[in-house]
Amino acid sequence: MNLTKLRLFHAIEPGDKYWLDEIAKNGAEQVLENLLDQNFEWKRRSAMKIRERLKTPVESLASEILESKGVFITEEDEAWPHQIRDLLVPPIGLIIRGNIENCNSVAIVGTRNPTTYGARIASEFASGFVDRGVTIISGGAYGIDTHAHRGALAAEGRTIAVLASGISVSYPAGNERLFDEILENGALISEVMPTERARPERFLTRNRLIAALAKATIVVEAAFRSGSLRTARDAAELLRIVLAVPGPINSPSSDGCHRLIGERCAEIVTSVADAMEFLSNKPCTLCLNAS
Repeated sequence: MNLTKLRLFHAIEPGDKYWLDEIAKNGAEQVLENLLDQNFEWKRRSAMKIRERLKTPVESLASEILESKGVFITEEDEAWPHQIRDLLVPPIGLIIRGNIENCNSVAIVGTRNPTTYGARIASEFASGFVDRGVTIISGGAYGIDTHAHRGALAAEGRTIAVLASGISVSYPAGNERLFDEILENGALISEVMPTERARPERFLTRNRLIAALAKATIVVEAAFRSGSLRTARDAAELLRIVLAVPGPINSPSSDGCHRLIGERCAEIVTSVADAMEFLSNKPCTLCLNAS
């Protein structure tokens, strides 16, 4: 375990481009040394908060991860997902509980308030993908995320939840049993310490991880302005496949999908067979980066 990076992982908010750029430019050890030096002046106000969080003993951080039954990995570790390196602002590290060894995966995302149509499509797509050996990635939230995870589990497939909270926090609380079922064959992934609570801004930063980990992102129902559209755009910036499921033209729940299609940010997909054609024509980024 890289204890230097663990301390920075605990102290720095996920997705903070300034600090992650500093680590990339100067190295984790140098950044930590400068933060611990009270005479070193940083231009960022967040330095004071980070210095305060660095007072937590590293042994306490390691114990928290051990108690959560998770593991802390960084890019030096063999288990590090190579496709994460495509991110402009990659994480300092990840805490993982479970098994993530499968590069053939798709993300299914969408609204937290789906229609009956959206819930059914998310579940059926997830089941269809796992029948073809594809792992389902989603965010563990209510709505489309939950139906995607449950669809994968119903078909006895693997699914991975990328959380905005720590892996020891059941958020949302109603999905505690779902997370237990995911761990039987899949994994929980987080960019914060195990007992950290979810915060609004963390949902947006975790979306980039969903986009990076998956070979393709499929949006199933999303409002005109939605976090799911952010995931889709993150995926497009990473040159991943972006697909959207159309819905009724008068359904606000499908406005976001229609927007992606209209702006040519996503391809229309109406079945798993359609989606598999797009996937078969795109090489896996993990396999490319590993070769």
